[in-house]
Amino acid sequence: MGMLTIGAFAKACRLSPKALRLYDELELLRPARVDPDTGYRYYATEQLEQARLVAWLRRLGMPLARIRTVCALRPGPAAREIRAYWAGVESETTSRRDLAAFLVDHLTHTSEEDISMLELRYAALSDTGLVRAANQDTAYAGTRVLAVADGFGPAGAPASTAAVEALKALDRDILPAGSVLNLLEDAVRGATDAVRNIEEIGDDGTTLTAMLWTGSRLALVHIGDSRAYLLRDGGMFRITHDHTVVQSLIDEGRLTAEEATTHPQRALLIRALTTDDTKSTPDLRLHDAHPGDRYLLCSDGLSSVVPDPAIRRILSSVPDPEAAVRALVTEANEAGGPDNVSCVVADVVEAG
Repeated sequence: MGMLTIGAFAKACRLSPKALRLYDELELLRPARVDPDTGYRYYATEQLEQARLVAWLRRLGMPLARIRTVCALRPGPAAREIRAYWAGVESETTSRRDLAAFLVDHLTHTSEEDISMLELRYAALSDTGLVRAANQDTAYAGTRVLAVADGFGPAGAPASTAAVEALKALDRDILPAGSVLNLLEDAVRGATDAVRNIEEIGDDGTTLTAMLWTGSRLALVHIGDSRAYLLRDGGMFRITHDHTVVQSLIDEGRLTAEEATTHPQRALLIRALTTDDTKSTPDLRLHDAHPGDRYLLCSDGLSSVVPDPAIRRILSSVPDPEAAVRALVTEANEAGGPDNVSCVVADVVEAG
């Protein structure tokens, strides 16, 4: 067994002598031999592979306690543990990126005065469809709150109802734009807690796509594969990102949008309101409202069977929100109605 001094070993594995001494104290990477007279540490060349792994994991930012776990595993399980750690890092980074964008947008507009008084005209409709035995969707439209939730699992119906009910409380409050961040945080926490407090909840949960009206802007909360669209100046734009396996494959370039429509896992969610904290972080967005804007919130019972051009045609040609949600639900049912379908349509108009 070849032996290396701590200096030579540090150079070979790219860990500093100071780090090696720390890892010795933490029993993460013990030297092969310690000179009883001088206390000098010596390492075996066979330890280089583990030391290099520790060095690379530290560069990833992995905590020492988790590195100890990885180092104790065989290569296959160790790889899975690293993959799981990095998925968590990416999820947290995405959440922080979204929050940073939200804060930038919010602070950019905080000092601007509203130049006109705007209000919403809205309608909501939820339908069981033609195949499902029960409706696990919930749709709501009020003066300040618009929401669609699509429950899944045996407790999906109470989960979607609980999430929306938690947001409906905001309809009774004045929502000043300056405090919208706190309001959103409280609303999402309330919705998440409401889902988790359902007695029979297991792997069940719900999507949630909701908008809070401040009088000049709409704050969007989104998790799952329900969607929000904006119709503005004749163009229709999707303003949410599906939290699904197939969407992640599309994002990675491993699947085309056309292939996604027939993928066997197209309904598999990677984020939703559930008992799992790692999967329950929503996207937050802030949207300036313009007179003439029309917003659509819908469950995938609409978007999975009615193509975007047909949705745009209905939104563009049916001026009354109540008639528009009825037309959208009818379109989904005429396409087979394989799932529950819920829609909220809200128009931004000048008050009075």
